[in-house]
Amino acid sequence: GRAKDGPEDKFSLGPCAERMSELLDQTVTLAPDCIGEEVAKIVDGAKEGDVIMLENTRFYKEETKNEAGFVEKLAAPFDL
Repeated sequence: GRAKDGPEDKFSLGPCAERMSELLDQTVTLAPDCIGEEVAKIVDGAKEGDVIMLENTRFYKEETKNEAGFVEKLAAPFDL
């Protein structure tokens, strides 16, 4: 499914992060969003071996349009 007007709890990746944490037997940090300052802070504070899951990109209409600006925001906190 796709959220119609921004984030909706039923589309959150929270349950996925919890299950991944169980499977990996380590903490999986769920970022509160997939872009932005909070995500950058979490990524910057991560240590080697930490697992971070970004919140659902489907909360953004730009995700379906492959907009270059949105892609740049997604990639911004990472070394690619």
